[in-house]
Amino acid sequence: MPIDGKNWTGGYNYLLNLLKALAIHQKDAITPVLFVPAEDEANFKAFAALPGVDVVSSELFNASRRRTQLLQAILLGRAPALARLFAQRRIDVIFESAQFFGWRLGFPAIAWIPDFQHKALPHLFSRAAWWKREIGFRAQILGGRAILLSSDDARHDCERHYPQTCGRARVVRFAVPTCAVPDFPTARAIADGYGLPPNFIFMPNQFWRHKNHMLTLDALSVLRDRGIKIVVAASGKQHDPRAPGYFHVFERRLKDRGLEASLRLLGLIPYEHIHALMRCCQAMLNPSLFEGWSTTVEEARALATPMLLSDLEVHREQMGVDARYFRRDSAEALADLLQTVPSFDGSARELALDAARRDAEDRVRGFAADFTRLALDAAGARPA
Repeated sequence: MPIDGKNWTGGYNYLLNLLKALAIHQKDAITPVLFVPAEDEANFKAFAALPGVDVVSSELFNASRRRTQLLQAILLGRAPALARLFAQRRIDVIFESAQFFGWRLGFPAIAWIPDFQHKALPHLFSRAAWWKREIGFRAQILGGRAILLSSDDARHDCERHYPQTCGRARVVRFAVPTCAVPDFPTARAIADGYGLPPNFIFMPNQFWRHKNHMLTLDALSVLRDRGIKIVVAASGKQHDPRAPGYFHVFERRLKDRGLEASLRLLGLIPYEHIHALMRCCQAMLNPSLFEGWSTTVEEARALATPMLLSDLEVHREQMGVDARYFRRDSAEALADLLQTVPSFDGSARELALDAARRDAEDRVRGFAADFTRLALDAAGARPA
């Protein structure tokens, strides 16, 4: 289970939540082994702290080795050094994420494909990045992997774009294990530390172009023209590796419009602060143009936080009637919704919190069980 934790926060958090769920609910069925780059071992301390998770640090996963190993996987069918390492560690099933270990790997494999964003939003990818993603998906599909998807929406996309996956793709909806929830005074103190008012909207998204931050900025401009002030707090890594200049363009536009007081840029904040701000915000906002299955939606749901979501089919699949939706191409529609968000009601939130956490634990239990069934099914199938 190697994964890159530097640029892709969503992938890192997905894997961390998966291993937490397995450690809690399936410890007798699966022993996770996480292979990490020796040069980046410190980035995976949170995994090493999980009971029952074996973290293996190896130079074989360093960035300098990846190109050679990928060429070996494509030309020879596998990277011999990696295959030996997997055999030494007595691995039964390989979990691939954004990597390909070969068409004659010698081990059953599960390929997690988070989404098919490059098909829906090709203009957000360079030609090289588009083809890298496309070739990677095709290699995994043709390599006989079990295909793991996080939503029915993704399954429909998968089967439409890659008909050979019909009947092979499995949907395992991920969920977020509940953690220690700060009481309201503690959460409010953290919000005060960021200079946030009693009523604010929280938007915890990385600054990638498809996350659609520009729409929020446009909606706040509309609200200012109406004489209405709303505060949106935006946390998340302020770098898009596919468009390195994107955040700087956004920040300049924010300043040019004089909306710094309305859209507060918090940067990358501690994970526990995300929960605290969700705990005391009016609502969580996700204006994204594309999602596979949103981690922030799962986190908000577990904290009984009201949600304002773009009108993606996957958002509707995830939340149904328990969220409010707006057109993802309409600043006016988002402005209308922001204008009608009720003020924070601590009493109502407290009443809903216990039920939300119980529901979250049920979803996590189901997530772990569904993944375990897939892994056992894959282990029972011999590789080609």
